[in-house]
Amino acid sequence: MLDIQNIEVRYTGVILVLKGVSLKVPDEKIVTLLGANGAGKSTTLKAVSGLLSTELGRVTDGTIYFEGEPIENGDPQDIVKKGIIQVIEGRAIFEHLTAEENLMTGAYLRHDGQAVKRDLAKVYAFFPKLKTLRNKTSGYLSGGEQQMLVIGRALMSEPKIMLIDEASMGLAPLLVDEIFRIIKAVYDEEKTSILLVEQNAVAALDIAHYGYIMENGRIVLDGPSETLKDNEDIKEFYLGLSEVGSKKSYKDIKHYKRRKRWLG
Repeated sequence: MLDIQNIEVRYTGVILVLKGVSLKVPDEKIVTLLGANGAGKSTTLKAVSGLLSTELGRVTDGTIYFEGEPIENGDPQDIVKKGIIQVIEGRAIFEHLTAEENLMTGAYLRHDGQAVKRDLAKVYAFFPKLKTLRNKTSGYLSGGEQQMLVIGRALMSEPKIMLIDEASMGLAPLLVDEIFRIIKAVYDEEKTSILLVEQNAVAALDIAHYGYIMENGRIVLDGPSETLKDNEDIKEFYLGLSEVGSKKSYKDIKHYKRRKRWLG
């Protein structure tokens, strides 16, 4: 469905952020893109959704195909119409609107009122708490409730693929588990393709079919999720586990030297 081929991204024409990134999201699969803060994960999503243009960024080399059609540097509105919906990092909501009004903004481009009502009911089935909060001003919702809201709003857009950026950011562990349970439930029922950007590698690999590891604007490792979870490099550096399964200290992780074979 989504095929990113060897793209480079520059901001203001000179700052090179992505350096030959390639990845694929097959139809009806969850793919995760993992890496530390600043690795280039969010830039990759914005390159797909067209939002680079809002930050003086541009794909300067390579091609992004969606369903076989090149879309790099496209207009964000046109990309949304194709069914590519990004859930932006930081829970970007319309704080002055109610929860239900926020959800309905996701259906702004749709014209079938009955289908919109059906999908709203479906969102409330995925997120029962949102139904009880539907008339509450969104700015007063908790962080977890706002994360549910932005994912629900994306579902109201009839996505073919959802680009979810840091769903776990700033949430308590129990809420993280709940959010990822819901993402998996959405996939199981809707079979919507998902590209999931995360720093929480454990949670992401538990629900994804395939994963990519990004470092300094490059993909340094990829493979099926089960293979990545068993990889000693991933355990040690990204999951914080030694070979025998004991937790390593932050100091140990910070000073870990990546194995040369990662760069091939």
